[in-house]
Amino acid sequence: MTYCLGIITRTGLVMAADSRTNAGVDYISTYQKLFDFSVPGERAIILSSAGNLAMTQEVLTLMQRDLKGQAEISLHTLPNMYEIARYIGGKMRQVTDSNRQWLQQDQIDYQCTFLLGGQIRGEGHVLYLIYSQGNFLHATPETPFLQIGETKYGKPILDRTLNYEISATAAAKCALLSLDSTMKSNISVGPPFSMVMYEADSFLVKHRAEFVLGDPFLVKVRKFWETSLRQAFEAMPDIQWHEKLEHPAPMDSPASESVRDDR
Repeated sequence: MTYCLGIITRTGLVMAADSRTNAGVDYISTYQKLFDFSVPGERAIILSSAGNLAMTQEVLTLMQRDLKGQAEISLHTLPNMYEIARYIGGKMRQVTDSNRQWLQQDQIDYQCTFLLGGQIRGEGHVLYLIYSQGNFLHATPETPFLQIGETKYGKPILDRTLNYEISATAAAKCALLSLDSTMKSNISVGPPFSMVMYEADSFLVKHRAEFVLGDPFLVKVRKFWETSLRQAFEAMPDIQWHEKLEHPAPMDSPASESVRDDR
């Protein structure tokens, strides 16, 4: 399992991913889950992947072959991000169709998903979630973040802090807290964490970070957040308790009889 996150704001994009993959508690390894296919000055293209590792790696390999072979259709030739999302979806269907029979035979989960974020000159910056079936949806100002993988533990912090109008810098802090919260609650998610921040209309990914286990800044952020949460909890007003609970009326009472008559 892994956790990947994309956030879109008015001023840019943030994409982040952990790198842990495991096939049980005694077999844990790390693989890169965040990829930059940008062409500086022309297009910013950032991808993150979750799901069956063999499937996502094959999809990435096919796209890299198209780039290396200077194929007519590739991440660097398509005219807009919508067409790039369709292209990636097509590659995912191709890989799924070629492996489905054998994976189903052994009851192996072959589902995979991608987050695609970026911008091509002449259009605005966008963020897509692409499903195994090749279809996709995009983030909006009303729903400015998309998640794949182990999503539930990192979602509450995003729901309470994010909106489309915050800066990309603030969104990056939200993303790091979301990753750390997920790692705290689920052993299948862990560092190194990779993160990029893209400034809209720059067509260049200038801000990158990687946080390994025990990274001083990551430790500092976790301690600050936990201390702040504890202080906020301690400052909460006490619950106003009722002196007693109201008991339901006996079934043979006049009140219950009137209910039965109304029926």
